[in-house]
Amino acid sequence: MNKLTSVLVAAAVWSVSGFSQAASVDDAALKTAIDHPVRSMTNKARDKYRHPLETLSFFEVTPKSTVVEISPGSGWYTEIFAPLLKDAGKYYAAHQPANSTSDYAKRTLAAFNAKLAADPVYKNVVVTEFAPIAGQKVAPDGSADVVVTFRNLHNWYMQKGDESLLNSFKSFYAALKPGGVLGVVEHRLPESRLNTDWTKSGYMPQSLVVKLAEQAGFVLEATSEVNANPKDTADYPGGVWTLPPTLSQKDVDKDKYLAIGESDRMTLKFRKPLK
Repeated sequence: MNKLTSVLVAAAVWSVSGFSQAASVDDAALKTAIDHPVRSMTNKARDKYRHPLETLSFFEVTPKSTVVEISPGSGWYTEIFAPLLKDAGKYYAAHQPANSTSDYAKRTLAAFNAKLAADPVYKNVVVTEFAPIAGQKVAPDGSADVVVTFRNLHNWYMQKGDESLLNSFKSFYAALKPGGVLGVVEHRLPESRLNTDWTKSGYMPQSLVVKLAEQAGFVLEATSEVNANPKDTADYPGGVWTLPPTLSQKDVDKDKYLAIGESDRMTLKFRKPLK
């Protein structure tokens, strides 16, 4: 091995080693945030279904990231993002519009704001707005390293179908830096059921999600099965809400649905091209 080859090999080894060490440090920080005492026991109990460590690591979230979470709901992931990003990162929570006329939207936004006010760990959370409409600004243009959304696409699709999702993806694209990541987790409809009346089931076909994200300019970089559940047949009387945690059928076949667990979910990582 000549001197040049030795130098190149050493540099490659150092590069791989340095990357591995950085990933290890980031995963340790993620684990610390996931174990943070601000998290409720109810939310922690769902980690076995939602796999936050593996999911956020796959989406390249680090303590220094600028993260935009779209439609954070009651704040399941907020309890992780807030402690993770409060010192060196930034967290935008793009919630319901403040001027919404929906009672549900008003109630959930008020509950979310009350949650943020209840603990100083949330003091740096920036609340913005999201609706699946054209031109919605969820964060300053080109500011985000990562935009994430968890189990929300079906809600937007129920409004204006493809148009709602395309509007949403374009908003996320605008917020991301070139090279930034869009992370999507969503209830997955089997492709074999595309010709059924699935649009109000709470499930989404992965092929449609990918097609619309690509139309907005994203490139699908990787998929993960970390949130997959092969027991989920996606054909229940009350849609995805039949399964836990909702259990919409109440005591009817409750043990059966508990045994299935939470839904089968796609986990997709898209990239905004550098140019």
